[in-house]
Amino acid sequence: MANRPYEICNNCIMDTTDSLIQFDETGRCEYCNNYYNNILPHWHPDAIGEAELSKQIDRIKADGVGKDFDCLIGLSGGVDSSYLTYIAVEKFGLRPLLYHVDAGWNSQEAVNNIEKLVDGLDLDLFTEVVNWPEMRDLQLAFFKAGVPHLDTPQDHAFFAGLYNFAAKNKVKYILTGANYSTECVREPLEWHYHASDLAQLKDIHSKFGSRPLKSFPLAGILKFKLFYRFVKGVRVVKPLNSIPYFKEAAMQELVDRFGWQRYPHKHYESRFTRFYEGYWLREKFGYDKRRAHFSSLILTGQLTRDDALQKISSAPYSAEQVRQDFEYIATKLGIEVSELEAMLKAPNKTYKDYKNIMPIMDLGARLLRLLGLQRAIIR
Repeated sequence: MANRPYEICNNCIMDTTDSLIQFDETGRCEYCNNYYNNILPHWHPDAIGEAELSKQIDRIKADGVGKDFDCLIGLSGGVDSSYLTYIAVEKFGLRPLLYHVDAGWNSQEAVNNIEKLVDGLDLDLFTEVVNWPEMRDLQLAFFKAGVPHLDTPQDHAFFAGLYNFAAKNKVKYILTGANYSTECVREPLEWHYHASDLAQLKDIHSKFGSRPLKSFPLAGILKFKLFYRFVKGVRVVKPLNSIPYFKEAAMQELVDRFGWQRYPHKHYESRFTRFYEGYWLREKFGYDKRRAHFSSLILTGQLTRDDALQKISSAPYSAEQVRQDFEYIATKLGIEVSELEAMLKAPNKTYKDYKNIMPIMDLGARLLRLLGLQRAIIR
C-alpha cells in the first residue's frame, strides 16, 4: 500500500496517509460512508436521545441516594470532559466526583480549566499523581521503540486510573465525554494504536524500560471491558451523544460561564500531546491527526471542507514553539536534545513489531458492530 497514488476524499479530508483507506466509485471515503450509513441513522442528539438519557440519569440518581456522589467523571481540562461536567451538574442535577490523572504533562490551560470548573460548580476533585520516574521511564521506552503511538503511556494512565478507581470505590457509573459530534471519524490504528493493549505496553517497557512499574496505573482491555463491567458492575454513560453538542458553542459557553481557557487543537490541553501530535507524528511518520478531527467536524456540519483544507495546510504551531517544546520534552525526560533528535531519525516501527492482542480486539470490535454497540470504524 506504500506505493499507492495519493488520493483524498472529496467529501471530508481523510486521505491515503491512512494506508488502508478505501474510496467508492464517487471518490467518497469509507469513513464518510460509514457515518451516513451506520452512525447517522442511529444517532439521536434530539428529543429521542434526551428521553433515553433522562432514564439513565434517573437511574444514576436513584442508585446514588445516600452516597457522597452518584457518578464519576474523568476531567482532563479539555472541552469534551469540561462541557460534560458542566451539563452533568447544571442541566441534569447530578453529583459527580471529578477524577483527574496528573501524568506530568498538564498545560497551564488544563490546570486553569480544571480549577475553574471545580470552583465554579463547587465539586470535589480527586487527583491521582502518577509516579514521575515510572512515567518518564515508560514514555522513554515508547520513544526508543520507534512507534507512532507515543501517547500510550499517558492515555493508559488516564483510563486505567479511572476504571481502577471506580472499581475499588464501588462507583457504578462513569460519565465520559466520548461523542460522535467531534469523533465520528476515528484515527486509524497505524496512526494511534489501542492504549488499552496492556500486552504491548508491557512488551515495549520490558525491551526499552529500566524501572519497574510498581505504582503506575495498569488495566488491560479485558479487565475493564469484561471484569469491571460484568463483575464489578461499572457502567459507562456517554451523555454528549444524546444532546446537541457543537464544539465551538460549547467552548464559548465554558468561556462565558467559567473563564475557561481555549487551546489550539483537540487534545492540546496536554503539553506532551501538543508536541507529539503537532510535530513528532507529522514529522517522523507523516500522520496528521487533525485530518480525522476536522473530518468529524465536516461530517457533523461544524466546519466546511474548504476551511478544513486551509487549516490543514498550515502547521499546528510555530517553529519557535516546536523548538521550545523540543527542548522542554527532552529536559523533562532527562535526556539531551541530541538524543531526542536521534530518536526522531531512527527507523520507524509499528504496533505490529511488538506483542499485541489485535486478534482479540478485532474479534471484540466485530462483535460490538454486530450488536450495534460500535459504529465508528476502528481498524
